Amino acid sequence: MDTDTLKAMQAPLKERYKQEPERALVTLKAQSRISEGIACRLETGKALVEAGLHPATGGTGAQACSGDMLLEALAACAGVTLRAVSTAIGVSLRDATVTAEGLLDFRGTLGVSKEAPVGFREIRLAFHLDTDASDEQVQTLLKLTERYCVVLQTLKNPPQFTVTREP
Repeated sequence: MDTDTLKAMQAPLKERYKQEPERALVTLKAQSRISEGIACRLETGKALVEAGLHPATGGTGAQACSGDMLLEALAACAGVTLRAVSTAIGVSLRDATVTAEGLLDFRGTLGVSKEAPVGFREIRLAFHLDTDASDEQVQTLLKLTERYCVVLQTLKNPPQFTVTREP
């Protein structure tokens, strides 16, 4: 896709959202159902995934780990955003990879240490770009990718969170 095609595709949406901001509010949803053992099944938009315990918490490694899935969502969102931004601003990429890494202390989730956090201690996102773009263009590309990546911004600026029990 080229810059003009992307802008033409997004222009009517941007205009609609300016005129009717409520139309820009879309609820995304994911749902899982418990399955055999200590696992659950998650239906994604394209496949069925079975998630289970990470080997560091007693899992076999045969099932997807939700921590890995979070990092995968971040890498995917950052990659799609990188491509959209590069297209929009006319920065040509021959190739690019996005690597998301997260440091976990499993003592937290296993209840071994109250001082150890339950969750990631740190997350690192790295972009490996094959481009002839100038350093200034690359900095702009990365700045805009960070600004517009939904998953990255959600992790950096946590939303209001509600946990309920449904009947």
